[in-house]
Amino acid sequence: MQNNIISGLFVGQNLVTLKEVDSTNNFLKNLLSNSKPVPEGTVIMAESQYAGRGQRDNVWHAEAGKNLTFSLLLNPVFIPVAQQFDLTRVVSLGVFDALQPLLGDRLKIKWPNDIYCDSGKLGGMLIENMIQGGQLKSSVIGIGLNINQQNFGENTTNAVSLKQILHKDYDLRNILSQICSYIEVYYLHVKAGRIDLVRDLYQSRLYWLNEVRDFRSNDNKFTGKIIRVMDNGLLVVEREGTEESYNLKEIEFLNK
Repeated sequence: MQNNIISGLFVGQNLVTLKEVDSTNNFLKNLLSNSKPVPEGTVIMAESQYAGRGQRDNVWHAEAGKNLTFSLLLNPVFIPVAQQFDLTRVVSLGVFDALQPLLGDRLKIKWPNDIYCDSGKLGGMLIENMIQGGQLKSSVIGIGLNINQQNFGENTTNAVSLKQILHKDYDLRNILSQICSYIEVYYLHVKAGRIDLVRDLYQSRLYWLNEVRDFRSNDNKFTGKIIRVMDNGLLVVEREGTEESYNLKEIEFLNK
């Protein structure tokens, strides 16, 4: 384990940097399966990962040394299993706040946890919760952000990086430090019971909130408007005068 200069109480204080790994989430989960305890807030950062994963079993490709690819360990035993989406809110807001000074109002959170600038995807996350005895025991949170990469494959038509947007290189460690600090702030808000603050902020920063847009569900295209996100994380969309709720696999945003 390596010491680190990241400010804060615990998130990012224990930083492990790897040259290459299949997936930082896999590496961290393997670490947890060993008998030696892993401190909460541990961050595994890789210069290159060759089997990074996203939501819906998507594979996430990143150019070595150009982007942020890391995983974070939290032990959110105080969050009820039925409210585990609050952890998604915490992490999304932490990443948002780290990037917002650079991108301003162009930055949005695309439900449930993608980070967008205008109509381009800057990154996303994969949260894998371990539940034991009816409570959240630990969470491995993988985050991937396009920072200094300029060229993306044909299958990532809406991918965009900070460098493409702002035309300069950014220090990966500095951005990582900011993200860790902000995640810790929101995590402690939830721990202290300030859940409404976190939920309200998350909703206010949603991509397409209160905008009439095109979606697809069950192979049917429709026009609707995102109204809110329920406490349990379901997305509420108004369509044809009625409100419908969707989970991740039930609705698709038609960006193009």
